[in-house]
Amino acid sequence: MQVWGRYRGTLAFLVTLALGLAFLGATGTEAQRRKGKQPPPPVAVQAPQFAEPEIKREQQPGAKESVEADVSARNVAVTSSFNGTEIVIFGAIDGSQQPSPESGYYDVIIIVEGVPSRLVVRRKGNVAGLWINTASAIFDNVPSYYAVASTRPVEEIAPEEFRALHGIGLQHLKFTPAVGQKDALSTEDLKQYREALIRLKLNERLYVNRDHGVAFTGKSIFRASIVLPANVTVGPFDTKVYLFREERLLSRFQVRLTLEREGMERFLHSFAHNLPTVYGLMTVMIAVGAGLLASTIFGRSSH
Repeated sequence: MQVWGRYRGTLAFLVTLALGLAFLGATGTEAQRRKGKQPPPPVAVQAPQFAEPEIKREQQPGAKESVEADVSARNVAVTSSFNGTEIVIFGAIDGSQQPSPESGYYDVIIIVEGVPSRLVVRRKGNVAGLWINTASAIFDNVPSYYAVASTRPVEEIAPEEFRALHGIGLQHLKFTPAVGQKDALSTEDLKQYREALIRLKLNERLYVNRDHGVAFTGKSIFRASIVLPANVTVGPFDTKVYLFREERLLSRFQVRLTLEREGMERFLHSFAHNLPTVYGLMTVMIAVGAGLLASTIFGRSSH
């Protein structure tokens, strides 16, 4: 009875906490269901990209060849055990005139690009012997993920003007300085911040450049593999395939793949975004309950 009296308060607290979590889970589900019946919210800046069709085709005038492509998975589930995945992009050239896979008659460039967003890049400086953030730059339309794979270096496949226009290659990414920067930045400063951002993304494996990442496995069939790391942002990814012949664009194709949260990962994400205040309170309560339980157990074992 003495042991029960010592644990009774903690056990009652944990039971109440569990019931509260179950109730909030049901409430969150019901809130999502009601939210789906309401009129759509105002269109955000990135909403047009989500509204685009999943597949796009474009044939250049006078070109006899056209490219068709797809990805190994249109939808990838992201759960609590997600540690990255590999996406295979494969395709074929209709009307191919290539004599053999090794002939290099055609060139292919593949771009996989995540949702763009705003990003802050900070610079550290030595102040009184301490390295702290002393300046920063804000960029808009920064892809959360960007990978380019090609049969050869893209500089040898497409003209400079084309690559700059379509954002092909890391040096031609179209993110721009945000309006109203906190610090006055020169052109050289912006260049350094831009290079630093790309370098950081490369180190995190969120930006990838594979000059010989596309291979022909037949006269008209090609494939490439792209790795999405565990720290990749969940959402849609546009996959663009460009077909070239002697620096001339013949055809291009676009398909979309999507990373979606599933299971407990999806529930916790929805809970945190739909009921942020309650989620914060529940997090504190769980921490307090765990502390009380640990204090009771270890306090008893010390006697």
